[in-house]
Amino acid sequence: MSKIRLMVVGSILYVLPIIAGAEEPVGLADGNGGPLETLLGNILQFSNNVLIPFIIGIGFLVFVWGMFQYFIAGGANDEKKEAGKSLMIYATLGFVLIIVFWGVVNLVANSSGLQGEDIDGQVPNIPAPARSFEAPGFGGAGAGDGAGG
Repeated sequence: MSKIRLMVVGSILYVLPIIAGAEEPVGLADGNGGPLETLLGNILQFSNNVLIPFIIGIGFLVFVWGMFQYFIAGGANDEKKEAGKSLMIYATLGFVLIIVFWGVVNLVANSSGLQGEDIDGQVPNIPAPARSFEAPGFGGAGAGDGAGG
């Protein structure tokens, strides 16, 4: 009971200056999440762009290996067929869990405002070069200016 009381009192004493306005949380005074936002954005991009596709690829290979064991290697061998069948079932369950995990990660990202964040922050805007297009054979002086006929 005393440990719980100590935790509650410690939490209240930690939060009290923030509630009183005597101290602003680090990184929130300027309107962004600071280093934590950068870290979470990097983790989100890594998981969406590298980790989850890699795990899905491994799951696909396990599924294909199970199909190979079930259909080709286990032709008359019932043990190999059963092993291949269980591999395909586990790979299918793995796909479902990976997609659920991916959905949870994106749900947290969308609800916290981290969706669409870049690792480097700002992406430079490169303007397209302005050029005029003239169709072959129709260029030259007076083309397109409304004069002549």
